[in-house]
Amino acid sequence: MLYSEKVMEHFRHPRNVGEMEDADGIGEVGNAKCGDIMRMYIKVRDGIITDVKFMTYGCGSAIATSSMATELIKGKPISEALELTNKAVVEALDGLPAYKLHCSVLAEEAVKAAVKDYFDKNNIEYDKEKYCAGDCPCQH
Repeated sequence: MLYSEKVMEHFRHPRNVGEMEDADGIGEVGNAKCGDIMRMYIKVRDGIITDVKFMTYGCGSAIATSSMATELIKGKPISEALELTNKAVVEALDGLPAYKLHCSVLAEEAVKAAVKDYFDKNNIEYDKEKYCAGDCPCQH
């Protein structure tokens, strides 16, 4: 079987889908090669991600990794959300085919982009190096 049961479950019944009108942070990332686009919304109270939603335009793996990433950060402190890795997302889904691993990277990047947006909107200092691979217009 190409995809694990967990991947199929999160694809068929994704968690936390939708837009968030009053989001504290919004992150949007995309992969030009495959066309996947993820938008992650977070609501933060006292340093805790109290709610998270996503909208993903992409393949089943992109939807499943977005869904799992939201489940892994919901209710967690921002510091923990920032430690979320694509590897942790893949492990939580019981694996992905090698050619779909880029979807899990997008999920990690979307979480970081939403947190960065929250930090920027609230004038919270952060290490810009953690958010940039050097190929973005972030002016770090």
